[in-house]
Amino acid sequence: MKQDTILRATLADDQVSVLLARTTHLVEDARKTFDASPLATAVLGRTLTMTAMMALSLKNARDSITVTLAGGGLIGKVVAVGRPGPLVKGYVDDPRLELPLNEQGKLDVGWAVGRDGMLTVVRDLGLRDPYVGQARLQTGEIGDDFAFYFTVSEQTPSMVALGVLADRDGMRASGGLLVQPLPGCNEDVIARLEQKAKDLANISALVARHDTARAVLEALFSDMDPRVLQEQSPHFACDCSRERVTRALVAMGEQELTQLIEEDHKAELTCHFCNRRYAFDERELRDILQAAKAR
Repeated sequence: MKQDTILRATLADDQVSVLLARTTHLVEDARKTFDASPLATAVLGRTLTMTAMMALSLKNARDSITVTLAGGGLIGKVVAVGRPGPLVKGYVDDPRLELPLNEQGKLDVGWAVGRDGMLTVVRDLGLRDPYVGQARLQTGEIGDDFAFYFTVSEQTPSMVALGVLADRDGMRASGGLLVQPLPGCNEDVIARLEQKAKDLANISALVARHDTARAVLEALFSDMDPRVLQEQSPHFACDCSRERVTRALVAMGEQELTQLIEEDHKAELTCHFCNRRYAFDERELRDILQAAKAR
């Protein structure tokens, strides 16, 4: 089985930083979780892939990175959360959305996401305040939007490629690429990267064609002395639990809990990230109400 992998590498004597991801199984797990359409799979898969790559830098167990795309498109909000591992979870508001193919005969991710809004990245590293970065969406195609985000919000010129090959039968391939020249990078190296831009853009086809992430790296950059520094396997995984949902109910407060008990006599909550349902009967809700009163 071709394993999902994220590589951290350098090129040209450590003048260029590269993150390269193979995320086919991860995105297939997300597709199955939401029974997502091919279009929704492409939107969520691209976002999960970039989030997983960015989460590779997280060190501590409680660290997290949250990515939100709110572009006003028909698919609604797109959210992904990454944790060390890297482990990622995410959702789109409308996982069943289907639209006609775009003018290039491809899934119309840009129209689904929209571009009348923002890409927001929140890094919570356990400090007093999380780091929040934002950039206006440019195309809604997600890869272009992340490239703009890194350049504008993090002042790091970047080449980004994100791709998902999906149809009604499921996933065929998914992958991502983030290329960033490091300070002091020679102009001729940057020129060589720009010449490769067309090949870099078709990352999902490269993932489908090669057995491993290392093979994709070699196919793209064999002439630029690629050196792998780190290799990890990303996974789609939700960390929700009955305990967390109970804490959320406690946080509702006495008034809302009392109203819930008197009107519905029960509660059922569904996790946005994995569709898992948590049911509470009236006795359990009254216990939770007592806990809320004791706060």
